[in-house]
Amino acid sequence: MSAAQAPLVASLEALGYETLYVSAGYSNHQHPDADWGGVDVIYLDEETASRFFPGCSRRLRLGGREAPVPRAEHLVAMKVQAMRNDPTRLVQDLADVQQLMRLAGTDRAEVRGYFERAGMLEWYERLVATL
Repeated sequence: MSAAQAPLVASLEALGYETLYVSAGYSNHQHPDADWGGVDVIYLDEETASRFFPGCSRRLRLGGREAPVPRAEHLVAMKVQAMRNDPTRLVQDLADVQQLMRLAGTDRAEVRGYFERAGMLEWYERLVATL
């Protein structure tokens, strides 16, 4: 478990978020005020974090804490992994990936690589055809 997890979950709960799910690598939180929305957190091991976080140029500030915001391509990578691990997520996560691919500057070659490595290239081709 990440050393950041317990204090982050406590901070979110202090802000009124309900913790819906927590595991060593992931937590999911929902605020009762729809304007605050939901927060999904993925906790990375040190090696992955050292590769991942330097590419994050934006920061989220919430309740006196700051966290890196992943690039669109990083979010796609997480969505692709989730779909591969749990095919019941396919419809919703593909819709999310489609929106991420519509963002200006999203590197489609990088996105394609994530789908290819997951053995899901067919789904990438279907998404590109809709853009």
